[in-house]
Amino acid sequence: MSEHDQDLLSELLQQERDLRFGSFGYDDAFELGMLLVRLGRERSHPIAVEVTLGEQRVFHIALAGSAADNDDWLERKARVVRRFGHSSLAVRTQFQAAGRDFDRDSRLDPRRFAAHGGCFPLIVGEILVGVVGVSGLAQVDDHALVVEALREYTAGR
Repeated sequence: MSEHDQDLLSELLQQERDLRFGSFGYDDAFELGMLLVRLGRERSHPIAVEVTLGEQRVFHIALAGSAADNDDWLERKARVVRRFGHSSLAVRTQFQAAGRDFDRDSRLDPRRFAAHGGCFPLIVGEILVGVVGVSGLAQVDDHALVVEALREYTAGR
């Protein structure tokens, strides 16, 4: 296990502890989704954005330059978050820190699950209630954009 992977994993798990909600509903999903849209448009990012509550997609938009493949990536990354309860990048990093490859070692179908950065758990108290995700940038940048939006959104609540 490399020290870099362990440090990154610690940082990712701290983000999950910091970015929790007292409540999160449909209006929150819309506002968070629109915040990501604003950030994406301001930076001309070719992204798709999705927010789910439980298994229901409650917000989805594709910005100029994104593709249908981004929708598939969002689905696959969100399944990882729902399955493991952590951000898709944290799950990837956990596997890497243990010297394992997610696609090979998770025993999950890589056509349905993708441990790549960009999807983040929406947690109320200790309960996973949904997922917010971005696809279209490099995976670390997808993750960073989501975290930036969550920080801004939670600061304003």
